[in-house]
Amino acid sequence: MRVVREWVAPARQFVKQRRDPVTVQTLRSAAAATVAYIIAVRLSPEAAPLTAPLTALLVVQVTLFSTLTTGMRRVNAVVTGVVVAILFSLLVGLSWWSLGLLILSSLIVGHLVRVDEFVPEVAISAMLVLGVTHHGDTAWARIVETLIGAVVGLAFNLLLAPPVWVEEAGESIGSLARRVRQLMLRLGEQAFEHTPHHRAAARLHEARRLDHDISEVDADLRQAEDSLRLNPRVREGLLHRVVLRTGLDTLEICTVVLRVLARTFTDLAREREPDPLFPPETGAVVEQLLSEISDAVVSFSVLVTSSVSESAESAEERLITELRQAATTRDRLARLLLEDVRRDARQWQLYGALLTEVNRILDEMDIEHRSKRLLEELDRHAREQRERLPRLTRMRERLRVPDRLRRNQRDTAGRSL
Repeated sequence: MRVVREWVAPARQFVKQRRDPVTVQTLRSAAAATVAYIIAVRLSPEAAPLTAPLTALLVVQVTLFSTLTTGMRRVNAVVTGVVVAILFSLLVGLSWWSLGLLILSSLIVGHLVRVDEFVPEVAISAMLVLGVTHHGDTAWARIVETLIGAVVGLAFNLLLAPPVWVEEAGESIGSLARRVRQLMLRLGEQAFEHTPHHRAAARLHEARRLDHDISEVDADLRQAEDSLRLNPRVREGLLHRVVLRTGLDTLEICTVVLRVLARTFTDLAREREPDPLFPPETGAVVEQLLSEISDAVVSFSVLVTSSVSESAESAEERLITELRQAATTRDRLARLLLEDVRRDARQWQLYGALLTEVNRILDEMDIEHRSKRLLEELDRHAREQRERLPRLTRMRERLRVPDRLRRNQRDTAGRSL
């Protein structure tokens, strides 16, 4: 059996690398550029029609949605730059003043045609075309090559459906939840033992670094959301996007509250040094509570990233049990903190802040709260779609599509929760 696993390992590694975003982008871009060059050699009068592979390289993207949106703006930018270069090639030659005027004109025209972040590509395309030719006929050939590269880049993802990046986004969310869990466990250890102020401050800095992790997960989630849009292989794409996005929002709120909790511990360490943060019995309960909450965070991430209904139901049951146990421990901690405040009221504000932060995390992961949030997001997307596409909405209402679609989404949402 071990020999079989060793023999299969390279194949698994190859499949994993093939689905890596960087690998997929590299292979698709190279293939699209090569195909565009082969077609341009047959159709363009140029001996080396490099504008076609250049355009295909710029247009092809990892997801179909980004190809149809970002790609179209890039095509617009490249074609606009070529047209500006044609006009300059007919009127003036290439010199320092004409180059400066070309760049200025290209940037202005780029803003006028609304290519957004691809305004510099208008000037780049214009300089490339003006630098290789001064004849209008050859410049028009550049437009033909540009259109060839654009068509190849757009068709590449239409004919070869790109992968769906939900699994990768789910792994990022799960990894974030595990990092939150590890930090919570370390905070719990501080509550149980003597903690110098500098150690508590180190945990606070670690909690602040979670903001960077959130931004990385958000980038992976945006890519997953784009891969779900307009993808013919995906059913209930809106529901998947909303489930993942609301799940990440909840984890982001938890990380913010965790940072505030770490700040509370840091203040307690400064106020009580050289004594422990809590009395022995209270510290043990704080450690137990943070351990239970950290387990619930991981179960929550499993719930929002589970694509199979059976796995989602199991994760939901486990999360409900862990939240109920954490609520019981929280009530026990509240009684102990009240007794501690009666004996020594100097840190009663910090004790109250601790309970408030714990309650906020538990409320954010509550199943009923999440169900309500998910249904609100689905209704908001439906309302925005009706406002943005009124004609399509009226057509769907005549065909009774919205009721059926909303009913399917709500049923699926119930299973996902």
